Amino acid sequence: MEAPAAARKAETELTVTSPERMRDLGRRLAALLRAGDLVMLSGELGAGKTTLARGLGEGLGVRGAVTSPTFVIARVHPSLGDGPPLVHVDAYRLGGGLDEMEDLDLDVSLPESVIVVEWGEGKVEELTEERLQVRIHRAVGDTTDEVRQVTVTGLGERWASADLGVLSA
Repeated sequence: MEAPAAARKAETELTVTSPERMRDLGRRLAALLRAGDLVMLSGELGAGKTTLARGLGEGLGVRGAVTSPTFVIARVHPSLGDGPPLVHVDAYRLGGGLDEMEDLDLDVSLPESVIVVEWGEGKVEELTEERLQVRIHRAVGDTTDEVRQVTVTGLGERWASADLGVLSA
């Protein structure tokens, strides 16, 4: 008996040693993405979520600097070529689940865009069973350590056979 789509997954763990390498990871990850993909980024404040999103934007070839959309909640970065636009969302200030996110019309944007949501856990999973979850772990406390442990998990049929190992290049 085949596992349900939500139970299928691919996963890889990486060590990232600097902000530049986090951007590089974002660029490599962008090569795997296509319109309709949802990417959820989680990690502590300062973990590197926006730095990774910046690399995603560079890899997707979108217009505009990818910066934290904390105060505007969401930014759309149109493609400079023939690729999908990037919708970059920061759900940090949003308390509720998908109800509060509905005003952003992410379900309407998803089929033609790559949607990247920072702080999206517990808020956007209902958009699709097929998503990429990126968890960034860093040492907490008084530290200047730039090393991050990154776990990339692809959920659903879309990611079940994905070779996430290419991210460790």
